[in-house]
Amino acid sequence: IGWLVVGDENYGEGSSREHAALEPRHLGGKAIIVRSFARIHETNLKKQGMLPLTFADPADYDKVQPGDKVSILGLTNFAPGVPLTCKLTHTDGSTDEFSLNHSFNDNQIGWFKAGSALNKMKMSA
Repeated sequence: IGWLVVGDENYGEGSSREHAALEPRHLGGKAIIVRSFARIHETNLKKQGMLPLTFADPADYDKVQPGDKVSILGLTNFAPGVPLTCKLTHTDGSTDEFSLNHSFNDNQIGWFKAGSALNKMKMSA
């Protein structure tokens, strides 16, 4: 994965415009992992081909350390209602794994796989 953001509660609040979701994609971002999202911003991230995820257990936020290598497992079988797994490899070599939730439906998973909603529409035309 390129780079990702780890955030706290109500991520994206006040930034419901498309540009707030467009910039991370164009700067090489792949995922946003947070305790919770502002509703409109979460949908805008999906449209841009980003992977908005929430900690299944909000306490797992505290496991993330600066310098961690983050792997998101389960994308090969990405499906609605099926959590993904985050694997952290810390700088000392130790690891942590925990569940990540998502709210993607089948159509939105198609956006992610195509790189964005516009890419998916282009492929369908």
